[in-house]
Amino acid sequence: MIGAIILGIVAGFVGRLLMPGRDPMGFLATVLLGLGGAVVGWLVFTDLLGIGDTAMFDLGGLVGAIIGVMILLGAFRLFAAHGKHAKHTRHA
Repeated sequence: MIGAIILGIVAGFVGRLLMPGRDPMGFLATVLLGLGGAVVGWLVFTDLLGIGDTAMFDLGGLVGAIIGVMILLGAFRLFAAHGKHAKHTRHA
């Protein structure tokens, strides 16, 4: 459990660092993003691609988690931009 939290912290911050742009989120949201990214990365790499260790977190798991964070962050930005666009078109 502690290892997963540490993985979430590291993956969340590194993923946000690698994605250009600003995201208004604090420490807890970054940790949650990292944990979600770890799940997404694990699913993509182990289930879809058959790469990685399913028994434990390792350095490859960290890379997968960072990629998962970037996928989630990109999806969040797409939905956030779409929501802003929808607000502006309703008033027209």
